[in-house]
Amino acid sequence: MFKAIVSAETLTSALDSISVLVDECKIHLEEDGLEIRAVDPANVGMVDLSLDASAFESYEADGGLIGVDLSRLEDIASMAESGQLVQLELDEETRKLQIQIEGLEYTLALIDPDSIRQEPDIPDLDLPAEVILEGKDVNRSVKAADMVSDHIALGVDEGEEYFYVDAEGDTDDVHLELTEADLIDLQVGPAHSLFSLDYLKDMNKAIPSDTEVTLHLGEEFPVKIYFGFAEGQGQVTYMLAPRIQSD
Repeated sequence: MFKAIVSAETLTSALDSISVLVDECKIHLEEDGLEIRAVDPANVGMVDLSLDASAFESYEADGGLIGVDLSRLEDIASMAESGQLVQLELDEETRKLQIQIEGLEYTLALIDPDSIRQEPDIPDLDLPAEVILEGKDVNRSVKAADMVSDHIALGVDEGEEYFYVDAEGDTDDVHLELTEADLIDLQVGPAHSLFSLDYLKDMNKAIPSDTEVTLHLGEEFPVKIYFGFAEGQGQVTYMLAPRIQSD
């Protein structure tokens, strides 16, 4: 059983956070909210999302599992105007999702969850450096790196105590430093890793510019990116594997 009413903005934010990595996903309809975990086909980027029941206008679920085509569900959600509500109800007999938006009714065929890529186990890594910054600074860093390269290095200078972004192209380079004064918080630790910029660009699309973003970093370790949405009632964690640099 699943019945819910949610704002179009909250639904779209949740879907966008997942669709930057995968085309389809499993959604766990837990009693206390929705949970989604997915990994991209190359096993480079992972996402772990939860949306609390309190983020909904109304919410009823009993622990089911459905599979959805994200692009189709996003297309339906995009029909809603700002401020409108989206009603969702699972038809247990047909295994289809009934969606209503201000008089518009849509029946979405679901995907067999068993046919969808297995959900990843998010590794519990002890990453020594933590950087908390605004979403707009993440966006600025990604845009700057994109001007010169398809890779981006993220790290922390332990001596000078600042977070840095490096990108090296064939002819041009970019170096950006954010000191403690520029950041919301900084916990210094040994950190320097190189990442595919394409993945970070995709993840960046889902990060609101006015939100607080937490980065956990190490040396040639994955980066863990955490941010909230829907007034903190939704949480997204990305994990991106590094490109190992050969000497």
